[in-house]
Amino acid sequence: MTTAFNILAVIVMLAVVAVLFVGLRNMMKAGDANFSNKMMQLRVFLQFIAIVILVIVVYLSRQG
Repeated sequence: MTTAFNILAVIVMLAVVAVLFVGLRNMMKAGDANFSNKMMQLRVFLQFIAIVILVIVVYLSRQG
């Protein structure tokens, strides 16, 4: 079970990095400000999910 959470945590962290780069690329190209804002909101949400998953992994690893 912990392995599945570890894989899920890595996937979510990679998604955070991808969204960060998409948002940065949009800002460098002077793209739509609304799109940059949506990317920032999505990044914060994904970071929250990643932290929750990491807390679950730590909790489960200390149980057994």
